[in-house]
Formats: sequence, structure tokens, C-alpha cells
Amino acid sequence: MRRIKIIEEKIFVFLSAFMTYSLILVLMFIIGVVFVKGFNALNPDMILKTPRGGYYYGGEGGVLNAIAGSLYIAVGATLIAIFIGLPAALYINVQLIRHRKTQNTIRYFLDALWGIPSIVYGAFGFTLMLFFGMNASLLAGIITVALLISPIMVRTFDEVLSTIPRGLYEASLALGSTRTETAFKVIFRQGFPGFITAVLLSFGRGIGDAASVLFTAGYTDNVPVNLDEPAATLPLAIFFQLGSPIPEVRERAFASAVILTLIILLLSFSARFMAKKYSRTNLR
Repeated sequence: MRRIKIIEEKIFVFLSAFMTYSLILVLMFIIGVVFVKGFNALNPDMILKTPRGGYYYGGEGGVLNAIAGSLYIAVGATLIAIFIGLPAALYINVQLIRHRKTQNTIRYFLDALWGIPSIVYGAFGFTLMLFFGMNASLLAGIITVALLISPIMVRTFDEVLSTIPRGLYEASLALGSTRTETAFKVIFRQGFPGFITAVLLSFGRGIGDAASVLFTAGYTDNVPVNLDEPAATLPLAIFFQLGSPIPEVRERAFASAVILTLIILLLSFSARFMAKKYSRTNLR
């Protein structure tokens, strides 16, 4: 019997290791293909210049418009999501700490919102645009992406806060703190590393999504300077360039994908670095 258990354990360890390293290899393969196909078209002009005349037919220029538009939308949407998500997560874990059913119900709806396809958020944002008489613009894209990433922000931070010992909350109240003071001065302070991770993950989702901005942000070859102007994004730039019959333009699509991938990887490394730097043991 013991020998059978040992064999079973080895089998499961092998399968777990195989799946883990397979995922790593698949990720490396995807990144490798993108870099190889986009390497020839990757140059300073891709980052520093906007599309010039005939760009989509092999002309000169770059995707500065899409880089700027993606950053504008992702930053604006993340700020709105923080404004919504931080109080919501603290409310769930402080004000509702004794109401487990209400907490679970709210979390269920947030999980459902998280799972809704981004194209649905895009359609909803488009409906809001029609209702308020707005055109496809930077502002419409920011609002739609903010709706998309807010459930991610809330649930990610909520999961971090739910791991904080309840005794810390009770000790704070026993010392005379109000629930609001406990939420922002004690609970938030302890969960700050997780908050940084939630912000960066939400930002990464916002900057990499295409469906939510397809009908709302529009597309332009210029860098937007006002909120009511259309804004290009890197995912849409990749989409439009890949649809070109010209090989050079398709290479630029992969170069744009390299730029987007580097941004996402930088965000991932930043999330880990910030979480480690501001770990609970370092907070004073």
C-alpha cells in the first residue's frame, strides 16, 4: 500500500511539474514568435513617430499615436478604477465584516462582472455614447475601460484584504478607532502591497484590451490632445495592421505587438518588485 502511494505521489509531482514548465515554454514560444516576426520592423521610428502619408501601404512613420492613446486610456481608467475600487474593497472587508452573506453576494456579482467579455463592455460604452450624444473619443474609451477593470481592481484588492487577520480589525476598534480610521489607517496600510499589485494588474488589462475601445475610443493617426478627440490604441493598431495584404505592414503589426508585450512584462515585473518592496514587514 505504501509503495502504491509513493508511486501515485511521484506521478502527480511529475504531472504538476510538466504542466508548470509547459506553461512557461508556451509563454516563451509566444514571446519568441512575436519578437522574431517584429524584430525587422522594430526601430526608433516605431516609437517616436506618428503614421505618415501612406503608412498603411508601407510608408514611413510609427505608432506613437497608439502608444500615447493606450497610455492615456489606461492611466485615466486606472485612476477612475482606484477611486471606485479602493473604497469598495475596504467597505466589503471593514463595514461588512460581520455580514458574511452580504459579502459573498457582492463578491459573486463582482466575479460575474469580471467574467463578462470585454466586447460587452464595449457595446455598453457605445450605448452610453449614443445616450449622451458623445462621439468616439478618448473620454469614452477611458470610461468604458474603467468599467471593465473596476471589478478586477475590487476583487484583487478584496482577496488581499480578506487575508488580514480579523484580530487586527478588532484591536483597532478596541483602541478607540472608528471603522473609517481602521479601514484607511490600519487595514489599507497592511494591504498596501496587494493594492499596488491590483493597480498594476488592472492597468495591464486596460492597456491590452481591444474590444472595449473598438467602438468607443475610435482611431486616429494623431496623438489626442483633448478628451473629446478619438484615440488610437496599440491593440487596435495591431489589429488594423495585421489585416493589411502588405508584408511590411504586417511586420509592423508584430513590432507593435513587441512594444505592447514589453509594456505588459514591465508592468508584471513592477508589480512583483513593488509588492516585495512594500511588503508588510517593511511597513512602519
